[in-house]
Amino acid sequence: MWLIAEYQPTALFSLKPAWATSSGGKSLLVPTPYAVKMALLDAACRTVGVAVAKEAWLWLRDLTVALRPPERAVVTNLFARILKPRRTPAKPGTQHAGPLGKTIAFREYVYFDDTLVIALGEEISDQSRLENWLLQVNYLGKRGGFVQLLGPPTLAETLPSEFIVVDGDPTRPFLADGIIQQLDDCDASLTFEKANIYSGKHIRLGKERVLRHVVLPYHLVRSSKGFSYYERIN
Repeated sequence: MWLIAEYQPTALFSLKPAWATSSGGKSLLVPTPYAVKMALLDAACRTVGVAVAKEAWLWLRDLTVALRPPERAVVTNLFARILKPRRTPAKPGTQHAGPLGKTIAFREYVYFDDTLVIALGEEISDQSRLENWLLQVNYLGKRGGFVQLLGPPTLAETLPSEFIVVDGDPTRPFLADGIIQQLDDCDASLTFEKANIYSGKHIRLGKERVLRHVVLPYHLVRSSKGFSYYERIN
């Protein structure tokens, strides 16, 4: 059983790979299972409270995520001025005084020319609550990557063929001319305490946060020094 939700992106999307540094990194072309599950956990905490969200995390964490990427995606790459904490204090009274220093960083932003569809399965412990939490998801990826749910989530006995299941299973068929990306997901050892950003406990990449290799059904149509244009392979 799969619960399918269709979102319309209303702003540019950006999400760096889990292993990227703060100063640079190419954006992924789709949200990761980890990002989707954290968005659902956030919705659960806001709507039903932390105690209920903690209990629900046990089955939210283990959901299988499948994606149908938008038909077209255009990636804009640029260098932007940013502020970051100083490693050494600046001299008082100078233009550089203060806890933050100016620097430049590489950034990528993705424009989607179609809807993004997310399917959750295959075992859903509380369908009613999951539907309500999908209604509360208003951004994916970095803060500001807003999305709008287009209608109530629907149930499907089997997953439509155009979806890509992100579970790391190497036996699943894939497109030889697609684009390989590493999408992070939650390991079964990821507890609510570690998922809670206020607990002070850290999540380790490769342990509680694992990488899934997936071939996205995209091919590069056109590119220049400032953008890359992808189309979905149907």
